Amino acid sequence: MRETPRPQGTSGDAGSGRSRHRSGRAFAHAGGASGSGTPHRSDGRSPQTPRGVRQTGPTGRPGTTPPVPGRPAFSRSPVLWALLPLALFGLVTWQVAADGPLRRLDERAGRAVVGHGPAGLTELLADLGNTQVALPVLGCAIVLALVRGARRRALYAALAMAAVPLLVVPLKAWIARPGPLTEATGYYPSGHAATALVAYGAAALLAARPGRWGSWMMPVAAALLATATGIGLVLRGYHWPLDVLGSWLLFGAVLLPLRPGGVRSLSA
Repeated sequence: MRETPRPQGTSGDAGSGRSRHRSGRAFAHAGGASGSGTPHRSDGRSPQTPRGVRQTGPTGRPGTTPPVPGRPAFSRSPVLWALLPLALFGLVTWQVAADGPLRRLDERAGRAVVGHGPAGLTELLADLGNTQVALPVLGCAIVLALVRGARRRALYAALAMAAVPLLVVPLKAWIARPGPLTEATGYYPSGHAATALVAYGAAALLAARPGRWGSWMMPVAAALLATATGIGLVLRGYHWPLDVLGSWLLFGAVLLPLRPGGVRSLSA
């Protein structure tokens, strides 16, 4: 019986020969391993080169996987951390300036509590916001920071205190809010509350040694002193509650770079 000879493949009919799958080992090497689309590979594995195994990042450029461990960058940025108190300060200021419902609620609460508590004690608490009391505390902390070599942090603390009148005085003139017991204006925000927060807060942050036992006690003590000052101001009728809260929000954001790890350039 005459057999039909098998066609011999040539370089000219490579295209037709590729369309036919042959069994055996040749099949595994044809066209990139079963249609994987990867030339010169017998399986679907990635090429054993550094560029081949690297995955792209969000922008399409080669990145690392898994992600590099550590906190996100935004958690280390004092600017982003300051956005929340500054936004709340803007909200409170808008309500006070526009005579909004928050201001009316604030004035009802202020009238309800004014005059309460022992007069001598509440007067003493309010006096904690005087510059004669608060500035020496901050001055001692600045000297201690200079001795430790933290000159940038000491300079920032001094500038933060200098910013109190620079920010408070124009705001008082612009808002022109009357006080709880007088028709005179210029009570928002509270300068005494701002002085107490910056002086005691900056002093605590400068004096505390992160990583040592009891380092949390100084910031807690500073927060208690600032809170006591605000309570005394409200109970004595020197300020409305929102006057004090507005100062805390504004200058709390100012103090953020002094916190441990707040700004790398301010570290000792």
